[in-house]
Amino acid sequence: MFEFSWPWCFVLLPLPWILSRFMPLKQQGQLRLRIPGFAKLGLNNQAVQQHSRKVSLLEWAVWVSLVVAIANPTWLDEPITLPNEGRDIMLAVDLSGSMTEQDMAYQNQYVDRLTMVKAVLSDFIEQRQGDRLGLILFGDTAFLQTPLTRDVKTVSQMLSEAQIGLVGRATAIGDALGLSVKRFANKDESNRIVVLLTDGQNTAGNLDPEDALLLAREEGIKVYTIGVGSDNPRGFSLFNMGGMSGGNLDESLLKRIAEQTGGLYFRAKDVAGLQQIYQELDKLEPISSDEQTFRPQISLFYIPLLVALGLISLAMLVSFIRQFKQES
Repeated sequence: MFEFSWPWCFVLLPLPWILSRFMPLKQQGQLRLRIPGFAKLGLNNQAVQQHSRKVSLLEWAVWVSLVVAIANPTWLDEPITLPNEGRDIMLAVDLSGSMTEQDMAYQNQYVDRLTMVKAVLSDFIEQRQGDRLGLILFGDTAFLQTPLTRDVKTVSQMLSEAQIGLVGRATAIGDALGLSVKRFANKDESNRIVVLLTDGQNTAGNLDPEDALLLAREEGIKVYTIGVGSDNPRGFSLFNMGGMSGGNLDESLLKRIAEQTGGLYFRAKDVAGLQQIYQELDKLEPISSDEQTFRPQISLFYIPLLVALGLISLAMLVSFIRQFKQES
């Protein structure tokens, strides 16, 4: 759709005619739009050269182009609908050594837990249009990889670049939950959700999980916990030969965190199970039905402005060429 930002500017179009109609000839000559070389172009007729009330066609074309530029022609793209109130979701992902255990069947082969989590979680992230997502990675401690943002592609990219052992080989569940709560400060107007994904138990960190749980409850933050790990005993880990098969998973802690914050605990034993968990999260935490619409705008004022400058430049160029021929 095409429109003008300031259509009232078109009232200026007849201004040259009004000036030529009602002002004395001496003042007309001072106020007229003067383009260098017009007299030598032969574009102005005898009446114009004698300060008549008519203006040349080229002068009018320049004037109209300038007025159109001032009116700011704008192209409105197709409307885009966004939720008026989306979800704020902080993803806390475990990067401890046990996540290297290859007990997850994915695409007809067994892969380590982190590879499976990346594959499924990336799809979940890219479908979160309208939500603000953040990413926390934790091992010996927790750190914020991506603050809350609507740029879901960046969050997905940061997750794909995460590596085992990046934050150490232990599991600081308390630090991860505590940092998630901290990052939700001054975000009271949205659904504040933490999705905490781990395959172990709290073995490191500065904050006890019970203290972090208390903070989450006080702030009214809902925590969904996901325990990752297959019951398949074939697992192989770079840090734990023979595999752990989810045996070290502290399910009681994860269940308690979820229940006391109003969330739910899920157990992801395979790819299908993890995908189902994310689908369930969409049902449990729907986006607000209130929506707002905006239309991307592209300002096109430069086009008529370039037309005006082009006409003036063309007039000057033709004048220069004719003058050069006359002198030669």
